[in-house]
Amino acid sequence: MTKLKLKSAVAALATSTAILAGGAASAMDEITVAYFLEWPMPFQYAKVMGEYEEAMGVKINWRSFDTGTAMSAAMASGDVQISVSQGVPPFVVATSAGQDLQIVDVAVSYADNDNCVVAEALEIDKDSAGELAGKKVGVPIGTAAHYGFLKQMEHFGVDISTMEIVDMAPPEGAAAFAQGNLDMVCGWGGALRRMKEHGNVLLTGAEKTELGILVFDVTSVPASFAAEQSDLLAKFLKVTADANARWNAGGDAAAEMLPVIAKDAGMDEAATAETIATFVFPSVDEQLSGAWLGGNAQTFMNGVADVFVNAGSIPSKRESYDDAVNTGPLSSAKGM
Repeated sequence: MTKLKLKSAVAALATSTAILAGGAASAMDEITVAYFLEWPMPFQYAKVMGEYEEAMGVKINWRSFDTGTAMSAAMASGDVQISVSQGVPPFVVATSAGQDLQIVDVAVSYADNDNCVVAEALEIDKDSAGELAGKKVGVPIGTAAHYGFLKQMEHFGVDISTMEIVDMAPPEGAAAFAQGNLDMVCGWGGALRRMKEHGNVLLTGAEKTELGILVFDVTSVPASFAAEQSDLLAKFLKVTADANARWNAGGDAAAEMLPVIAKDAGMDEAATAETIATFVFPSVDEQLSGAWLGGNAQTFMNGVADVFVNAGSIPSKRESYDDAVNTGPLSSAKGM
């Protein structure tokens, strides 16, 4: 997920990138799949119902993680073959450090769960955003929220050199914002919900996505696994896509899925419904389009890497992130 401290991410990868990225055996009897608790998604219904094992013909060990950085390390050591819903920031950190990982699908888009908020007393909205020049803003430097802030200010024509930008983690920013010490603040999750109690966003998640400001998680794998087990991976992605389609259809199917997803996520149904309502699960066709894995995601990762390098969070970036995306297995899944 994007909620990641970049310094700890780089530190955690210092040892993992020294290990050869592996995870694929010539003949696989079982695989290990990483996922997050308290991050409810349709795939968890298929997980509980055994749909993955049925389609793939292998035993699956499901292992929960706390951070995307830990997922990267587990894939580097060969302990994990597939990571569901890894955030783009830790993926960019890992691949920039030399780890050979690939994105194979868009797990979830949640642009409404990562944003910037303007103090209500200023009464500034998207039509008067130019008035943010000279204002004080709290931003977690080196994160996707930082990237989103920069892109929003670029869109509105606000010269950030006129602004006082303070590096603040979202919880700290939310507290300072509540006390009236900031004109604008950026963050995600629970901190963002608290920020919104004292202000308003300039752009909705949908509006940000239209501008190419993406906030999303991916399914990632070691490149060697994608190469050696492409058919197995395609079957995994097919089950995921079908679960997403059932959820997106709503109605009785989604109602049946919700309690199962909630239990597997370790959440109550109300919290699950509230959280998942802010999530978007793109269709396979949408994922393969230029708006996502057909080009925009690669451009987005390059922009995120630029932010990280400029912030001193990572020493360097890749020349291109094009080969960090592999649409082959997802294209195969579409034809299944």
